[in-house]
Amino acid sequence: MATKTKTRPVHEVRLGVVKAAIWANDTDNGVRHNVTVSRIYKDGEEWKDSTSFGRDDLPLVAKVCDQAHTWIFENASKSTD
Repeated sequence: MATKTKTRPVHEVRLGVVKAAIWANDTDNGVRHNVTVSRIYKDGEEWKDSTSFGRDDLPLVAKVCDQAHTWIFENASKSTD
């Protein structure tokens, strides 16, 4: 039985409880990046995450998305130099 290795994001941006994970995907046209955004929270002793955000989370969502966007552009330009 083959074991599956867990894929990790190439970078994460976190502000408080909101984080953006940046994923690299190899394509025929080079590396393309996707971003997933989540909110972490503790349920008892266990940490969990959600893709649902409250009103007060939205400014952090905007900021982590902006920082993820900047990271992708900075790193994409390095790989094409």
